[in-house]
Amino acid sequence: MILMMTFLLVGLLVHVVFFLSIFDIYFTSPLVHGMTPQATPMAPPASRLVLVVADGLRADSLFTLLPNGSSRAPYLRSVIEEKGTWGVSHTRVPTESRPGHVALIAGFYEDVSAIAKGWKENPVEFDSVFNETRNTWCWGSPDILPMFAKGASGDHVYTHTYPAEEEDFASTDASRLDTWVFTQVKSFFQSAKSNSSLRANLLEDENVFFLHLLGIDTNGHAHRPMSQEYLNNIGLVDTGVAELVSMVEDFFGHDGRTAYVFTSDHGMTNWGSHGAGHPSETLTPLVAWGAGVNYAHKVTEVQPYKDGFLQDWKLEHLRRVDVNQADIAPLMASLIGIPFPVNSVGVLPLLYLNNSDHFKAESIYTNAIQVLEQYKIKMSQKKETTLSFLFTPYHHALARLCVCVTVVITGFLLIQRSPVTYYVYCLLPVPLWYSVLKESGTLTDLIRSAPSLPLWKCFGYFVLVSFGIELLVVSFFHRAMLTVGLVVLSVWPFLSGLFDKAKFRSLSWCVGCLCLAAFPLMPVVGREPNIHLVTCAGLLTLFTSACYLWSSRRRTTLHLSDRQQFFTQVALIHIMLCVCVCVLCAYVPSLTHSSLQQKQGLPLFNQIISWTTLASSMLVPLLSSTRLFHRLLSIFLSLTATYLLLSTGSEALFPPVLSWLMFVWINIEQEAMLAQGVSGRQELATIDFSANIDITKIRQLKLDDIRRSYFFVFFIITAFFGTGNIASINSFDPASVYCFLTIFNPFIMGGLMMWKVIIPFIIVMCTFETIQVATQLSSRSLFLIVLVISDLMALHFFFLVQDYGSWLDIGTSISHYVIVMSMTIFLMLLSVVTHILTSQRLFLWRPKMHFP
Repeated sequence: MILMMTFLLVGLLVHVVFFLSIFDIYFTSPLVHGMTPQATPMAPPASRLVLVVADGLRADSLFTLLPNGSSRAPYLRSVIEEKGTWGVSHTRVPTESRPGHVALIAGFYEDVSAIAKGWKENPVEFDSVFNETRNTWCWGSPDILPMFAKGASGDHVYTHTYPAEEEDFASTDASRLDTWVFTQVKSFFQSAKSNSSLRANLLEDENVFFLHLLGIDTNGHAHRPMSQEYLNNIGLVDTGVAELVSMVEDFFGHDGRTAYVFTSDHGMTNWGSHGAGHPSETLTPLVAWGAGVNYAHKVTEVQPYKDGFLQDWKLEHLRRVDVNQADIAPLMASLIGIPFPVNSVGVLPLLYLNNSDHFKAESIYTNAIQVLEQYKIKMSQKKETTLSFLFTPYHHALARLCVCVTVVITGFLLIQRSPVTYYVYCLLPVPLWYSVLKESGTLTDLIRSAPSLPLWKCFGYFVLVSFGIELLVVSFFHRAMLTVGLVVLSVWPFLSGLFDKAKFRSLSWCVGCLCLAAFPLMPVVGREPNIHLVTCAGLLTLFTSACYLWSSRRRTTLHLSDRQQFFTQVALIHIMLCVCVCVLCAYVPSLTHSSLQQKQGLPLFNQIISWTTLASSMLVPLLSSTRLFHRLLSIFLSLTATYLLLSTGSEALFPPVLSWLMFVWINIEQEAMLAQGVSGRQELATIDFSANIDITKIRQLKLDDIRRSYFFVFFIITAFFGTGNIASINSFDPASVYCFLTIFNPFIMGGLMMWKVIIPFIIVMCTFETIQVATQLSSRSLFLIVLVISDLMALHFFFLVQDYGSWLDIGTSISHYVIVMSMTIFLMLLSVVTHILTSQRLFLWRPKMHFP
């Protein structure tokens, strides 16, 4: 036991260190501080600026005309055609609210170190347009506004937010969020008329008014962008903007010193998600007008845009000025004469400015100096932490490479004053290689025994593992490779000769593999809900449970002492769980779906049932017998019940199919051991998870154990990629959690989705726990093989980690490395959970006679 715990702790420590290393290597913030703010020395054209961000608004949704030739946003359309400049703001991925607003207001693209900081925390302090203003007043979502107020120097950024509970995907119409903003702004200007101090602040220069409108985004998530709720919300925003402009102009006496910018942080896919790089997500509208902004410019030639939208928009007669999203920050700064945000990488779009050439030249020069300041600070920091004789400009660094290579690693780290983690990375291999050399005797024995092994079998396993590992690596990029792997696995009983000894189980294995092979071919995002498939999954669960019961009854009848245990447990627990699963599948998700479609909200009864099922899912198995069939059935039913509540379509069929294949795997491994004449083989009917393992019967590793370990790794990866990937987590459908809650809460929703991801893992782990007990194999030996397989895969992914692109690209590259590096850690921790889940038992009352 002490040796096993030492093995677990050492393995945990090593993999945690290498997992954390990627954050030092790839995800250190590139932002620098200490730059001098740069402002254009000439008088600005505007005294104040109104920024309106319609969250989740697609460019085509705003610009495309209705079938009758009218616009759903007539006011903004008139601005485009008469008195403003328009274009498309090209967002960068990730197309999410936080990075979109950071790009708009701070002028740089979201730092990758924000991945580990959540939605509302600033990973590093950064400058913004709001921070450089005299005063900024903001109205809108509590998820966006506080992050700009937190980083501002002084107390000049004032935020007005509604409660987070208002962001309810199940509401009849989320446009009320935008109505709230417009109403608050109207009340604000009304009160300023009688408040002399507030009025004096408003009349000063360098002020910004920011309206964050979340209604369109929320309606898009709840009803999809083609819905009437989404499209009508655009009309509401257009009317609100028209009233806002009239009110602002009246308050300031039509002095012609107000500039207006209307845009969006990101778009949205047809299925109501965002985060990736589809044009529907990255093309957002930009309309600017007012003081200092160019008037509409008519053109006679067709503009050279290749996005295919201009013809549908009927705006080809007006000059379209596209920008990168970060370019909007320097535009706003230039219009009101404040310093450019010091971290901005945006380029001032001169075609939006209506001013003298002198002003434009000064502004673009200031913009260039501001970007150059960042380069100077970065170079200064690098020079301070590098030896003077080694620091040279980039194009001369290759004359110096040989010198760097000759420096001793440890001495180099000392002189460089490198972080402590660098010493860990460089010196950690020393004790690891020491551990390898200490086992040289075992390695020698293995080499000596190699000639006695069947050559064809050794070569076959070498090919299997090599091909299998590469197949798993490719499956991280192309889920369909798992289908190929499952098809290959389906013929294993026929190639190994097991078909002649166990025809029914071999055919069941083949059918199970082929059924499971269908799931990686299904889409992971953009799936429409299909509650009928959830109901079918409930029926399939009932069928699988019946097969479990039939098989277990057939075997336990040979052991009369277990009859009483069987009937009490099966009658009182297993059958009740079967009924519970069927009721949950047929009633709760379908009723919830129907209620939300009718805009009646989430029924309280459904919510209570859902949370109760979730809370009891890990408790119910502990109340059943620790006999193999009884306990596995109880685990399967309790986990599947929760999974069905979190399903909206075809993925609901995954746990029943996976569980059936795992059940067949347990049985067919028994036949494989019988064919090999393994003395440690146990009858499944006699296996009790709570029984103490006789260590004298634990056998040595055999070649077939490599296959078992590989099957285990393959099924673990299939458990994750079978119904999803990083894209499905990044753009998950909120409908998946509607049985539990409909009010937006990223942490609870994320926790529920993570539990949904973990459930198939537990099913596979419980299966492997059963195989380990049945084959009398040391878990330490198995984890050593799994460790080798996962670390070989990790070598591929370490060099594929990237720190650029969308959160989808970045997150995918990280997740690939994290999954394989943390596989052993995760499986070790999960093995503890599954060991408790399979071997421990709770008694609501103590019987006079104990039946195991």
